[in-house]
Amino acid sequence: MSRIELGLDTFGDVSLAADGTLKPMDQVLRDVVEEAVVADQAGVDFIGIGEHHRPDFAVSAPEIVLATIAGRTSKIRLGTAVTVLSSDDPIRVFQRFSTLNALSSGRAEIIVGRGSFTESYPLFGFDLQDYERLFEEKLDLLAKLVRQPTVTWSGTIRPALSDQRVYPPLAPEGLTTWVGVGGSPESVVRLVRQDLQLMLAIIGGDPRRFAPYIDLYHRACAQLGRQVRPIGVHSPGFVAKTDEAAREALWPHYADMFGRIGRERGWPPTTKERFIEEVEHGSLYVGSPETVARKIAKTITDLKIQRFDMKYSTGPMPHEKLLDCIGLYGEKVVPMVHDILAHNPAGTMH
Repeated sequence: MSRIELGLDTFGDVSLAADGTLKPMDQVLRDVVEEAVVADQAGVDFIGIGEHHRPDFAVSAPEIVLATIAGRTSKIRLGTAVTVLSSDDPIRVFQRFSTLNALSSGRAEIIVGRGSFTESYPLFGFDLQDYERLFEEKLDLLAKLVRQPTVTWSGTIRPALSDQRVYPPLAPEGLTTWVGVGGSPESVVRLVRQDLQLMLAIIGGDPRRFAPYIDLYHRACAQLGRQVRPIGVHSPGFVAKTDEAAREALWPHYADMFGRIGRERGWPPTTKERFIEEVEHGSLYVGSPETVARKIAKTITDLKIQRFDMKYSTGPMPHEKLLDCIGLYGEKVVPMVHDILAHNPAGTMH
């Protein structure tokens, strides 16, 4: 990767309408498409659309949303944040993305993971007791599909394949495939073994605490004889004209979402003091364009990564505010980050 890439992610959070009620999901989906079009026009490198199967997120079939976005954009790269591979069929995942890649003239990327929620497992008939085996075997099959024109594979989760071709095939340049990792050393080594790319999901705490995983990645590449590939980070954030405006706009929606998830998982209630601590010292990239750009550039420099994706939607933030955030991110934050890094070459790695 010859330059640092800066992207945006969304899970299609169900947002508030002008009257304060929650929008219907069909409108949220159309809003997500409009947000991606604005990101493309603003010069953002990548848009990631996450997969969930819950009442607070509208996107359950991200590839269909991405195909719609592909028809209305020209430059922005298109991917998922993430595809829940454990409860999907790797062959169908490959086919959907090879189709999207063809329709978008090579702009598609896959980001796979286990997902941060488990609703898809019972929905599609999978047992959570098979959590590890499902992901490991399906990732092994997907890695072969994106690397080889014919696939021979055997495992315990499906019948074996012998010299199987899967259509449509990829163009010679292939398909960039990332694995979302939340902090498991075993996951880092596994993706190196599969020759895939590392996307670190850093949603709290000092980003520098993930440096050991990046060091492990490089050691594993050396030991296994794998090519060192670009590394990315996905973290939440929000941009407004001033630091105070960004914090005040995001806080109630952040509190709503984390309060809801916290009640499900038995977490203590979130507080505004904790929120501010994450903004100032953790992995929340919230503030004016200058503040967010400096913080992103510092993370890129500290971790020596090549891609940063900011999750711009958190909780039921109104669509209009998300559009403002996207415009500021693409038109202000992205060029500022590149300018900061241009004066600090240590922040890049080729």
